[in-house]
Amino acid sequence: MDYFWCFLCGGALCAIGQILIDRTNLTPARILTGYVVAGVFLTAVGIYEPVKELCGAGATVPLTGFGYCLAKGVEEAVAKDDLLGIFTGGLTASAGGIAAAIVFSLLFALLFRPREKRW
Repeated sequence: MDYFWCFLCGGALCAIGQILIDRTNLTPARILTGYVVAGVFLTAVGIYEPVKELCGAGATVPLTGFGYCLAKGVEEAVAKDDLLGIFTGGLTASAGGIAAAIVFSLLFALLFRPREKRW
């Protein structure tokens, strides 16, 4: 059942993104940013935590999960460091994922060279 809920949640988030791309004039960058902001907002109002518990990776892997990670980091840092936590919590919580993205991007850029497509 865990796989079902994971697939359903992740698939729904992807389907919403595809519908937004197809039916609106929003650029993909704006849609991605909107997903991050939606994750922060849903975490702030207490909706995202139960969704994360039910859906697991289907809720934490998409960009809404990055927003959730930022919001939870800020929440924990504010509880620990008061006002300073607003500025440090999100980056501290997401530093591992950001570092991994940079390292893997560099690795793939070094291993694979772009070339012109031939039709």
